[in-house]
Amino acid sequence: MSVVTTHVLDSVTGLPARGVAVRLDGRGVTAEARTDDDGRVRELGPARLDRGIYRVVFATGDWFAAHGRETFYPEVVVTFTVEDPDGHLHVPLLLSPYAYSTYRGS
Repeated sequence: MSVVTTHVLDSVTGLPARGVAVRLDGRGVTAEARTDDDGRVRELGPARLDRGIYRVVFATGDWFAAHGRETFYPEVVVTFTVEDPDGHLHVPLLLSPYAYSTYRGS
């Protein structure tokens, strides 16, 4: 099981954002996935990450363009620190064309 998961919700429609390309980068790790029908990536990267700084990159511009919508943000980058190499990290994204928010999920 992957240590990193995510969930992307379109806050304008209130629906999961299906098909968003997501990439995990940092400390020699690169993993890629797309959100499923529920807007989730349940497996992003390895089962363990070393301590350090990582980034989750969401290809929001491509996703909005595929849905015929404009956006101010071509991508959203969430940078975070791994303190517990064996812990689970959930990085949700609430998305709209001109704003986004994120938090440390559970």
